Amino acid sequence: MKKLNEGATPCRGKKRVGRGVGNGHGKTCGRGDKGQKARTGYSRRPTFEGGRLATIRKLPKRGFKNARFALETAVVNVGDLNVFEPGSTVDPGALAGAGLFRGRPDRVKILGAGELTVKLEVKAHAFSKSAVEKIEGAKGTVLVI
Repeated sequence: MKKLNEGATPCRGKKRVGRGVGNGHGKTCGRGDKGQKARTGYSRRPTFEGGRLATIRKLPKRGFKNARFALETAVVNVGDLNVFEPGSTVDPGALAGAGLFRGRPDRVKILGAGELTVKLEVKAHAFSKSAVEKIEGAKGTVLVI
């Protein structure tokens, strides 16, 4: 049984070009005659317009993109902090270890959704007002890093 090549449809194998003139895809292999596009390794960027000044270069640049400078913030709710032992210190490393956020954010912010039932010392980069009230209401302490 013939093994299918990757990307081929189940009923037909991958097109094999350059195997003689009899199959219709010999000699130039469907690339036409000569030129840059007929050569091996040819590629061009999507905005290439045959050598003339590309439209994308004619248009003015407008606005500002903040993506380079924006800080990525992980958000954790107060109700999620109940997984920690009473009296323990909760910092961004402990929150990541508990699986409360993914990746490596620049900052961690604690929000006030849920109820806190354990006394904790919570260290984070930012807190909402309701989160501070709930942590201090559970006899815990808040420390801004």
